[in-house]
This record gives sequence, C-alpha cells and structure tokens, in this order.
Amino acid sequence: MTNKVILGQIGVGYWGPNLIRNLYQNEKCIIKTVVDISKDRLSEIKKKYNSIEISTDIGRIINDKDISAVVIATPVETHYDLSMKILESGKHILVEKPMAKTVNEVDDIIKLSENNDLIAMVGHTFLYNPAIQISKKLIKSKSIGELRYIICERTNLGKVRTDVDALWNLAPHDVSIIQYFLDDIYPIDIKKHGMSFLQKGVDDVSFMELEYKNNIRAHIHVSWLDPIKTRRIKIIGSKKMIIFDDTKNDKLIVLDKSVTKDRSNKNTSFIYKDGGNFVQDIDEDEPLALEIAHFVDCIISNKKCLTDANHAKKVIKILSAEDL
Repeated sequence: MTNKVILGQIGVGYWGPNLIRNLYQNEKCIIKTVVDISKDRLSEIKKKYNSIEISTDIGRIINDKDISAVVIATPVETHYDLSMKILESGKHILVEKPMAKTVNEVDDIIKLSENNDLIAMVGHTFLYNPAIQISKKLIKSKSIGELRYIICERTNLGKVRTDVDALWNLAPHDVSIIQYFLDDIYPIDIKKHGMSFLQKGVDDVSFMELEYKNNIRAHIHVSWLDPIKTRRIKIIGSKKMIIFDDTKNDKLIVLDKSVTKDRSNKNTSFIYKDGGNFVQDIDEDEPLALEIAHFVDCIISNKKCLTDANHAKKVIKILSAEDL
C-alpha cells in the first residue's frame, strides 16, 4: 500500500486553481499533470507550480500509468464523458458538482466504478465543512429537540452562468447538506419554481420546497440576481435553533430559543424561551483541503467516500425531479 497518490487534473477555470492549490499542498498528493483547453490558463499554472506538467491533450492523463486518480473540474456537460473515459482507464475520479446531468449518467458511473473497483466521488465541499458536521451532530443528538424545518439561502449578484441555471449551479450545495443532515432519505414531496430574466430557458432565481417524513420541511432559495451575498442555513428545532452563515466570522451560532404551547393554561397561550445565543467553536481548516484529504485517504485505505456517487445520485434525482 502506497502512502502517496499521483494525480492529474482536467480543467483550470473558475474553481480549478483552488483544487490545484489544495492538491499541491497535500503531503499525500503528487499532482503530475494538468490539462485544459486554454493555453493561457495553463501558463498561469506553470508559473505558480513549475513541477506540474501541462497539456491541452487529455490523453496525457488517460494514458499515463503513473497517474492513479483524476480531478475533473470542467463544465457540467463534459462530466459524464470524461468520468467514463477516466474510469475506463483504471483511475479514480473526483468530479466537481454536479457529478453529471442525469440519474442515468450517474448510474453508469456507479456501475463502471464498482466493476473496476474504483472510487467515484463528487465535490460537495460543504459536507467537509466542520460547521456543517457539528450541525449534523447537534441534529442527530437531538440537542435542538425535534427537527422542524431548514431554510437555505445562497444568493449573490453573479456569477451568471450560461451552461447551467441557478438551481443546478448553486442548489447542489444545499440539497447535499440537507440530505447529509437527514441521512440521505428521499423527500416525499418536491416542488420547484424558477424565473429567467437574462437568458431564455436559464433560470436566474429558483425556489425549492422539500418535504420529508416526520413533517420535516426544507426551503432552498438560490439566485445570481441578488444585491446581497448570502450563504446561510437556518435549522429550526423544537428546543433550539442553529444558524450557519459562511459569510461571517462567527459562522455557527446555536440559539437557545423556542416557542411551545402552554399546556397548563386552558386558554390558548404560548411560552417563549430566549436563553441567549452561543457561538460554536469550529476548526478553521479549509473545507476543500479536507475534501481532498478525504479523497486521497479513501484511495489509500480503500474505504467508502462520504460524498460518493450514490450520494451524488440522490442530489441529482432531487434537482431533476418534476413536482411531486
């Protein structure tokens, strides 16, 4: 068993340089080759990381027997074809979200990766955020009482995409988080509503409503036409509440607040509790670094990934579902 993994990466657009930086800094990684269609972007990578080989030909990665894993950070419409080619060449894959465009495509990726005993992982980075992991522990331990509902907001002025709409660009984060909180159970009802203003057929703002068993609801609002950048999740329990705000220094706050019915009073009345707010201590490790470390450890130890292709399938199934 080797303690290092030799990797290649395809794509160095918006998110690609962040992936390369974390791969380069991970002591268990050797990033050998980076491929992109843009020679200018490749030149920038070479300036920063002289040891990395660059090319516009994906064959340099596919045919390199030294490379055992590949990170795919290309436009969504290329994810499926690239994933299948890489898996067919006998290499593990980490694919930026969403893993593919359809459930059938993910099924193909699952089948091929399992047949070849390879790892297929999706980059749902927020599941590696310590604040999200602490939030799940608080939910599972019932420290906040019974979970009632979750509200997710992910908005900003831009970046407008042309290859996917706001739902598929932004909501995979929140759907994956909600699924993580609820142990990947599938919703019993899904409703979506989107509006397009800038490009015909490409929604700039979307709202999604998810209903789960035990009367648990989730609401997702995503937009790239909003004046304020929000990256906020509110988790409402029967005893306490949680706010995760990725734009704040104090990212995770537990609120000792609730409203309950006063059962000692014959008349309808309510008891309001406000025991104050508590800032939760969290590790400051970069979630992307933790995601990369997890991918590499799964390869070395041959263990199941937190965000494997089966998790990716649930997320894509929810995103692509018609109103139930």
